[in-house]
Amino acid sequence: MSTTFEELTAILAPFDQTHVLRYWDELDAKAQESLADQVKAIDFNELARLIKGEDEQVDFAAMAKDATLPMAVSADGSGVEWSPEDAREKGEQALRDGQIAVVLVAGGQGTRLGFDSPKGMFPAGPISSRTLFQIFADRLLATERRYGVAIPWYLMTSEATDTDTRAYFAENNNLGLADDQVIIFKQGTMPAVDAKSGKLLLAAKDSLALSPDGHGGTLRALDRTGCLQRMKENGHQHLFYFQVDNPLVTLCDPEFIGHHLLSGSEMTSQVIRKRYPTEKVGNVVQVDGRTHVIEYSDLPDEAAEMTDASGGLKLWAGSIAVHIFDVAFLEREKNSDTSLPFHRASKKVPYLSDSGEEIKPETPNATKFETFIFDLLPSAEQTIIYEVDPAKAFAPIKNADGAETDTPLLARQAIVNLHRGWIEEAGGSVAADVKVEINAKYALDAAELKTKLPENFRVDSDRYFDA
Repeated sequence: MSTTFEELTAILAPFDQTHVLRYWDELDAKAQESLADQVKAIDFNELARLIKGEDEQVDFAAMAKDATLPMAVSADGSGVEWSPEDAREKGEQALRDGQIAVVLVAGGQGTRLGFDSPKGMFPAGPISSRTLFQIFADRLLATERRYGVAIPWYLMTSEATDTDTRAYFAENNNLGLADDQVIIFKQGTMPAVDAKSGKLLLAAKDSLALSPDGHGGTLRALDRTGCLQRMKENGHQHLFYFQVDNPLVTLCDPEFIGHHLLSGSEMTSQVIRKRYPTEKVGNVVQVDGRTHVIEYSDLPDEAAEMTDASGGLKLWAGSIAVHIFDVAFLEREKNSDTSLPFHRASKKVPYLSDSGEEIKPETPNATKFETFIFDLLPSAEQTIIYEVDPAKAFAPIKNADGAETDTPLLARQAIVNLHRGWIEEAGGSVAADVKVEINAKYALDAAELKTKLPENFRVDSDRYFDA
């Protein structure tokens, strides 16, 4: 049954937002229903609080003054009572027992790359040109083979990437995974509002100006689509979370999982050691017994430059957006009003003027609202952070080649360097300036590779080790 103008007016009028219906009579039935669905999806009480700034604002400068480091496992395995071998054994058992599920956040387009498709479809393989999606799928398949278990892959899209992502997986037979193993679901949206008036903006006569609700929207979307319930019913107790732009992520790393379990953590995060105090990464800290992430833009220089007794950075842990969650923790927090607060961003948002003309502003004109998944950290009763070597675990693809950091060229080189290291660790050698790439289905790590290479193995020309 279609929604009437009067019904929508009743929703909008108490919040002085009826202007979004100004073109109602010009729309056909399908367009009217599309606009109605967008309006009905908004929690206007929540939006009103955000517009008025009635939500609690964090004083990050004050927080940083008292910040220390949470429980941390350093890259050499120190910092905890158990050994890396203990952690690996514990993580491997959890994998064999079918306790692990995986969620990939893949809502971004490749706009900054000059790539007009979902970022997961970007060709990241240095020799194979495999897409990011394919690299992850190959790693998941290899992990399943090693531990004798099917691992469900929950894949979160956005309005911008959903259709293309579903088509890609359908056309490519789920990249070798079983049909019921890849569960694609879509994150929610939040409306943009005029920065001065707080009024909703129209992107078109039949559409609000909407944007994804941030990677913090993962929890809300998992719950809304039934994915969280599915995990519980299927006995998946822990959820490995990662984002689509990092081809080096060690998917379902058993050592990482093991540290999570042995520490009794509800949320565990991978971090890298900051190279310098003001590096542009989120800073993982502990304040009053709770773990937080302070964005680099919110961390005062004097706090960033604090040192410990050995002269190293006191706040050295930079987040790389790889986490493990207890599913029970997510279930507990899914309806919390405080665990995933909205953050504001001032943006340039095209919109329709009162006369119906499309305006493309040259300066920020609107406020967008989004949530960040790391804001769940303070709600966790126990956390631990796990340091990884960025050369082995972090090479994000964010910017087009030519930029200083986070480019495809640098990521592909990082893959080559990692796999060259595996060959050398296995007793082989690679000629200078030669590229190598190893599909995880051929070898998941250096130890497995060693079982496959003959003694004194040498690579003299570019080579892709396929399954």
